[in-house]
Amino acid sequence: MKSHSPHHSPQHPRPPAHHHPSPHDLLQDYRLNQPDRYSARKMAKPVPFVCRAQHASAVFLVGDFNAWDEKAHPMQRQPDGAWRLEVALNHGHHHYLFLVDGQRVMDPRANGVGRSASGEKVSVVAVS
Repeated sequence: MKSHSPHHSPQHPRPPAHHHPSPHDLLQDYRLNQPDRYSARKMAKPVPFVCRAQHASAVFLVGDFNAWDEKAHPMQRQPDGAWRLEVALNHGHHHYLFLVDGQRVMDPRANGVGRSASGEKVSVVAVS
């Protein structure tokens, strides 16, 4: 005589071995596991940089946001002779300089002045 487990009788079937979550469950799971994309601290914001160097032949933006890579962010010459570039930066303070024809130049319109890891004076932009 076979005995039936009280929890798995024909009136209480065993759950399927492979439970497939519903689309609602999947969406809920996705939302719970996502970082807060709308937090000001985590969203990158477009920050405009302008360098007034009318006679320069090339201007680059270097900073802690591009590991001070001298070729990563070339700036674009504007009709008025200024150089402009917009970079998406995260919340916080960022150190940077302009590289004007190979010379490091501070931004006179920066939010402040800081020091790089090597002690060099650099411009500071605050992103909030």
